[in-house]
Formats: sequence, structure tokens, C-alpha cells
Amino acid sequence: MSKPTARLGLLLASTALATPMLPHAAAAQGANVQLNEISVEAAAPGRAVPAGAGFGGANVSSGDGDSATTSGGGGGPSGVTGYTARVSPTATKTNTPLIETPQSVSVVTREQLNDRNVQSLNEALAYTPGVSSNVFGFDPRFDAFYIRGFDVTYNGVFRDGLRQTGVGFAVPRIEPYGAEAVTVLRGPASGLYGLGSPGGIVDVTSKRPVFTRFGEVQLQAGSFERFQGNFDLGGPIEGSDNTMAYRLTGIVRQSDTFLPGPGVRDDRINIAPAFTWKPSADTTFTLLTEFQQSNLPGNSSFFTFPGFRVSRIYSGDGALNNYRTDQYRIGYAFEHVFSPDLILRQNFRYTGVNADFPYVQVDSVTGMSAQRSTGLFKQSLDAFAVDTQLEGHVRTGPVAHTLLTGLDYYHYDFSSLAGFGAAPDLDLTTLNYGRQPIVRPAIDRSSRQAQDQVGLYVQEQAKWGRLVLTLTGRQDWVASDTSSVTRGVASGVQSQNDGRFTYRAGLNYALAPGLVPYASYATTFTPQVGVNVVTGRPYKAATGDQLEAGVKYLIPGTNISAAIAGFDINQSSILRQDPTNFANTVPTGAVNSRGFEMEATANFAPGTNLTVAYTHLDFRFVRQTSVYTGAAIDGNSLSGIPGDTFTSFLSYLFPPSSPLRGLTIGGGIRVNANSFADDENTVRNPTVTLFDALVAYDFAALDPKYKGFRAQINAFNIFDRDYTNCQAGLCYRGAPATVIGSLIYRW
Repeated sequence: MSKPTARLGLLLASTALATPMLPHAAAAQGANVQLNEISVEAAAPGRAVPAGAGFGGANVSSGDGDSATTSGGGGGPSGVTGYTARVSPTATKTNTPLIETPQSVSVVTREQLNDRNVQSLNEALAYTPGVSSNVFGFDPRFDAFYIRGFDVTYNGVFRDGLRQTGVGFAVPRIEPYGAEAVTVLRGPASGLYGLGSPGGIVDVTSKRPVFTRFGEVQLQAGSFERFQGNFDLGGPIEGSDNTMAYRLTGIVRQSDTFLPGPGVRDDRINIAPAFTWKPSADTTFTLLTEFQQSNLPGNSSFFTFPGFRVSRIYSGDGALNNYRTDQYRIGYAFEHVFSPDLILRQNFRYTGVNADFPYVQVDSVTGMSAQRSTGLFKQSLDAFAVDTQLEGHVRTGPVAHTLLTGLDYYHYDFSSLAGFGAAPDLDLTTLNYGRQPIVRPAIDRSSRQAQDQVGLYVQEQAKWGRLVLTLTGRQDWVASDTSSVTRGVASGVQSQNDGRFTYRAGLNYALAPGLVPYASYATTFTPQVGVNVVTGRPYKAATGDQLEAGVKYLIPGTNISAAIAGFDINQSSILRQDPTNFANTVPTGAVNSRGFEMEATANFAPGTNLTVAYTHLDFRFVRQTSVYTGAAIDGNSLSGIPGDTFTSFLSYLFPPSSPLRGLTIGGGIRVNANSFADDENTVRNPTVTLFDALVAYDFAALDPKYKGFRAQINAFNIFDRDYTNCQAGLCYRGAPATVIGSLIYRW
């Protein structure tokens, strides 16, 4: 038996053992049901039940607006009810029910984002299986997280179906208030999307215009002098005969953080105008734009003493600490339906990011004095992406085919200026942050990189009775040019060309209405973006593969779904934090990730939802050398990533018949089991359990004249757990208890 076949057999056996634990489908619906009939009954798109129905507290900003403007790739999930979604195009670029997708997919809906009042993409993913979103503790600078043990920060984030690359410190940030939904596809996606993390991708769907007039205004205040205003409004344009609609979304925030001293801001301005033109029922054009400015601390870490003892000595300093990014994007989503069996789509986006990143760091402590150094990066990233898709539907006898072919192109230009210097010592007796001048270091090195990627892909989804076969194949061509200058010495242009054919084969089989086991095999191709800031050299591409098997269950006639999946991923190399320079990453050897995930999501009634997730992950080095000792660490576990995680969030809206009608209460628990603090596996991080809470009230329950008014309080880490997490020998401190109150008016 070959190794892939043996691995697949083990995964199928493990998921088969779990199948009897799932609830049985109603016997009345069990006879002679085809999978395409299941799609209609159990997975067809449908309008969501408005949150707070009966009290006037919901509009499209709660996720009930069905604002997906295209029917496939880039259009976002549909069939949304509360926290549940039935259909997502992320895994196939076609409007495929989740139970017909041969990989694990999770959707974080707008209602869940609203209930939890998430302030970052990391928070949005905090209750999603397979995702490690708290590896770097409190760090508002980046959307940095892992899926199935693999870093997704730079090459796994997508916006409206298009890649959103980050390079160095020029990393586009997601403002979650501007998102309609966040979809997580776990496992390799190279067969459809090309370059990407083997752990999976995250696809953020932007809020888009709808042909219903609506509006929302929020005023928020919270811990650490946080003040924020949100607005979201739109509808049809008068005089357009209902062929044009607009949407305008944005936030303004001024906030401190718990980091000590001045200059530790978390300020943001975001505005996202959007416009849709629908001249006929068959043609849709949507313009999507955004401008965002963020001012953040340049350093969010605390000095760590030997033995992984994280101190209270803040490593940054307000005298040189303002990390500012300006980012902007403009793009469109176009779709034309020639016939129900032939659809053309094109998605385009241009993105620009400018980052000014000065920082101070503590290098050592002697007596009551901390020795420090400085760094400065001025970086810019310009990128554009275009993806053209043609979807067709044909039948050959008893087999229904959904065929997809596409061509996409991605290009980015990245430039970096850098310099390093010294800072005066920090007096630990007075902690005189910001009270002595610190000079910005002089620029003495630069680098530039340009990358082009062309991908041609085809996909077949064939339904025959209870079977769905998904075959995806893609050829990528990637070319990059890198040059650098260090202290006046130029390295010359280094060119690198990579190409790879990747694919996915998946099979779903309907055992009963809504009960669908599946198995898939997929390969991955990951040209590593960026350059080594020390050597100025580009990184080599990585390759890998995954076997996955699982069972998905959607209880017929309900909005309750459950899924379990087992996986086994191999990757030839990964990029890791450079232990000698926190501003750099270095390539390391082969790794293996295996484990299983379980997820259940339910909408029991308007405003009453539940999500539960459990992940077991065993991520180990296959061929690896310690960057500290130089010794082999083959078989060791990857540090900082918990082996077991459990999360659950529940919201409950008291029914109209209750004396407490209008009141919503909710809460969540996040458990991260212990992990190793270093790749040498000498010290463990402790298990951390965090609790979140929600209390909201819809004033329409008091009197209909207050329709649309809502008050909401969200609390995070409500028991103020003081915790740290160390990864690759570097340690990070978690955020303390945080409370945000919101006054909301919707119309």
C-alpha cells in the first residue's frame, strides 16, 4: 500500500468511527433522495431571519441583506441565517453548498461579527476551528494567525476572492466592520488559487450595495480611552430606476492601549465607498473602494529574561514608536449571465500600502538599566490582481457537470528602506518612557522585489446520484526579481522563476439527507514572498500535499450543522521568525501537520445562536535544525501552537413573550491547551482559558417608537487572565480585560 493510500485509509477510518455519534436524519426524508435534491432542501440559499426580529433591531448590517453581487467566485457566502451559512463559493469559486465541498470550510457571518463586536481579523477568527489567532498575544499591528499550524499572514489572506499579499511590514489590514462575512477554507487551495499557505486561506467578503434603503450609526467607548464611531448606509440611487445602488461604510477611532507610556495608540480611519450598476437581470458591475490609515505602536513586546520569564519591561518607547500605514484599494466585481448554463465573471483589485515603521527594542538588562537599539523601515507595496472565470453547466446522461475555467494574474512591487541604530538606556527605577529623545536611525540599506504570477485553472464538479466528484487542476508560472543595497554595496538583481502544476481531487457521498462523508487529496505550491532583510536574498518556493477526510451533517429542516475532519499535511519548508532579529524571517526545513477538527453551528431562533469548535493538532518538524543550537530537532513539535483548542460562543435573545423581551445575553469560552515555548521543546506554555461576554438590549421592546435603537456591551477576557505565550523562543503578553460599550441606531 502506498503512503498516500495508507494515510487516506487511516483518515477515512477515523471519521467513519465518528459518524455514528452524529444525530440521525428524520426517517420520513430518507427514501430515494438524490444529492442535488439535498442541495435544494438542505443547502439552498435563503434569506436570513433578522436578528432581533419583532423588535426592529436588524437591517442588512446584521447579515440579512443578501448583498453578494455575484453568484460565484468572489461573491461571498449565501443562505445566511444567524451564525449559519449554507452556501460558499470560496472552496470551488462556484455557488456550492457547504455539504458538497470536499474540504473543511467555516463561515463567520455578519451577525456573529456584530454580536462579538470584533475589532480585528484575529478576533473574527477566534472561534473558528483549526485557527490559532492568539500566538503573538496582544499585537494590534498585524492580522497574524496560523491555520493547521501554518502561518497565513502573508500569503493566505484573500479579499473578495482575490489574493491580498503582505510583504515585510507593508501588510494590508482588514477592518472587520467593512466585512459582510469571513470564510475560512482549511487545507491547500493551490489547485484553484495558486500560491498560498498549505494550512488554508481566509477570504473576506466586503460589504456591498443592496437595493433596499438602510442605515446604521454606532458610537462606541471602552477600556484604555477607546472612542470609536461607525457608520454604514446605502440603498438604491434615486432616478436610476432601481438599476444603481450605493453603500458607504467607515469608522473613526482614537484609542490608547494597555502598553505603558505615551505613543501606544490604536487609531484608525477607514472609509469604503461602493457602487453597483445592474442594467439588466443578467449583468452586474460593482465598484469596491477603500482608504484606511492606522497609527499603531512600533513595538508591542515585553522583554523576556532567560528561562522564558516575561517581564513587565515594555520593549518599546513612545519617543520612537509610531507605526503608520496608509492603504487603499479600488476594484470591481463583474458578472454577466449569458444563460443559466453559461456565466462570465471577472474580479479586479489594485492595492497600495505605505508603511513607516520606527521602533525601539530592549536587547538586554544590566542591573537597573535596560540596553536598547532602534530600527526603521520605510516600505511600500503596490499590487493588482485580476481573475477571469467562465462557468458552464451541462448534462451527460445521469451526470450533471459544473465546469469552471479561469485565468488569473497577480503582480506586486515591493520596496524597503531600512536602518538600525542605538537608543539611550532605559532607567528601570523610573521607567522614563518618552522622556528622553531617541533619534531615528539613518537609512543604510534598501531592497526591491517585483513578482508576477500567472495561473490557468480548470475544475469539474460532477454529480451522479448521491456522488459529487470534484477535480481541480492549475498551472502556475511565477517570476520574481530582487535587488538590494547595503551600506552602498549593491548585490545586483537576482531573478527566480518557479512553476508548478497543483491539483485537488475530492469525493462527497450522501449517506442520508444532509449527511455527507467526503475525502480529498490536494497539493500545494508556495513561492515565499519577501526577502531576507539581512542577506537581501529571496526565499525558495515550498511544496506540499494534504489528505483530508470527514463528515458533514446539516439536519434537514433546521439551521443546525456539524462537521468533523481529519487531515495530514506535508510541506517541504516554512518561514520562521529569525531569533537574532525580530524584524526578519528565515527559511527552515520540512514539517508535517496532522490532526482533526470538529465544528457545530446552529441558529435556533432569531437572535439565538451557538457555535462550538474543537481542534487537535500535532505539528512536527520532519527535517529541521535548531536556529539556536544547530542541533537536529527532527520530530519536535512546533512551538507556540496549542495542540488542543476548544471554543464556544452562545447568544440568546429572550422571546417576545418573555418579561425580558428585547434582551440578548451571550458569552464565549476559549481554551488553548499547553504548547512548547521553543522549538527545542524544553519549556511549555501554560494552558490558557479566556471568557468573553455579551449583553445587549433592543429598545423597541419598550415602545415601538424606539425602533432601531440598541445598546450593547462586549467584554473580552472578563476575568482578566494574565497570560503569556512563547513561540520560537520569543514571548508575547496577552491583552487584559477589555470592555467596549456601543450605542447603535439602525433604520
